[in-house]
Amino acid sequence: MKVPLWRVAFARSGDKGDTANIGLIAYTEKVYSILVEDVTAERVKEHFKGICQGSVERYELANLRALNFLLHESLGGGGTVSLMLDAQGKTFGVALLRMEVDVPDDLVLEADHVSGWKPRAAPES
Repeated sequence: MKVPLWRVAFARSGDKGDTANIGLIAYTEKVYSILVEDVTAERVKEHFKGICQGSVERYELANLRALNFLLHESLGGGGTVSLMLDAQGKTFGVALLRMEVDVPDDLVLEADHVSGWKPRAAPES
C-alpha cells in the first residue's frame, strides 16, 4: 500500500544556521527497515526540490528507529538573516511526512495501532 510517511512515522525538525535538520522516527522496527531502504538522501533532496539548494546527508540511528537528514542551504541563510517565513525549519518535518512510501498493509495497520491513529467516520447524510 502506498501511504504518506505520517501513517508509519513521525518527525521533528529544526535548524543549525542555513541547514534544516529533520528526524524521521518509525513507529515500528519493521517499518524502520523499509524506511532505511526507501527514504534515501536522494529522495529527500527531490522532495525538497526548489527549497534545498545544497546537499542532503542521511544518518541512520537504528537504536531509535530513526533517520536524521541534514538539508544544507535550505533556510535562506539561517534564522537571523533569512526572509523565509520558516527560517528555523520547524515545518520541514511535516513537509517530509507528506512523502509517500510503499508499505505492506499489515505493517501500516500495526503502525496505526502503535500511533493510535484511526480514520474518521464518514459523516451521515
